[in-house]
Amino acid sequence: MRTTVFISLILFFFSILNEAQTKEEWFPSKLNIQPFTANILEPRDGFSSLINKSRIRLDIGTSHDIFRIDTKNSVLSFGADMFTFTRLRNESHFKFPVETIDYFFGINSGYKITDGETQYGFRFRLSHISAHIVDGRYNEQNNSWLGGLLPFVYSREFIELFPFYRIGSFRAYAGLTYLFHVIPSNIGRGIYQAGFDYYFTGFPVKDITPFIADDFRLTEIGKYFGNNIFAAGIKFGHYNGYGFSILFSRFSGKSIHGEYYNISENYSTIGINLDL
Repeated sequence: MRTTVFISLILFFFSILNEAQTKEEWFPSKLNIQPFTANILEPRDGFSSLINKSRIRLDIGTSHDIFRIDTKNSVLSFGADMFTFTRLRNESHFKFPVETIDYFFGINSGYKITDGETQYGFRFRLSHISAHIVDGRYNEQNNSWLGGLLPFVYSREFIELFPFYRIGSFRAYAGLTYLFHVIPSNIGRGIYQAGFDYYFTGFPVKDITPFIADDFRLTEIGKYFGNNIFAAGIKFGHYNGYGFSILFSRFSGKSIHGEYYNISENYSTIGINLDL
């Protein structure tokens, strides 16, 4: 059923594009749909320090468009995502024991229409996440896991649809995620999401762009909980492409890490990121 729907969408867009003059390209150098700035499940390369928490988040990953079709005012792309996000503990003598790591991989498709200063479209993803407790949480002296938190199976496969609308350098989006397989079973099947990112492109120094972004999602663990991430920072490079960011973020809600999925957290971070 899910495969049939995905193939039907592909055939539908190919039928539309077949009626217009098109340009096809394998392995384009730029993403069709840029990552949503404050959304937690995006490919990043960087790290952030949890302020006053002695914890660090490390991101390693990428997303690439593999094939794209351009028409006069639209782009259809197909690609793949693969990344990890990890929590480490910050200890003395430059030691960073790894506590937990989440793995994300999947395929995606993006469709974007450009009309003057506006853009609109969507990103679709079919993805998998699994999470694991790592030896940084194990106390060898006591032969026990720190905090009494035992490893367990955390895995989910899902489809995700993010429609968006951009005017200038302001982009708003919604998100709907359906988990068609999930462990543990008390995690709800639906995730509902909305957010924005805004880059202040009028900044007087070229290739330096301040930005703000926010992402809010509703997730179900027995009942619905709200998660919110606010981000603000400065990007060096093109605001809608490759670059380097220094950013502050504020998180509140259930943990982003699967092995901590039912733990409520509230913290601020400061970090850097190499933007795709």
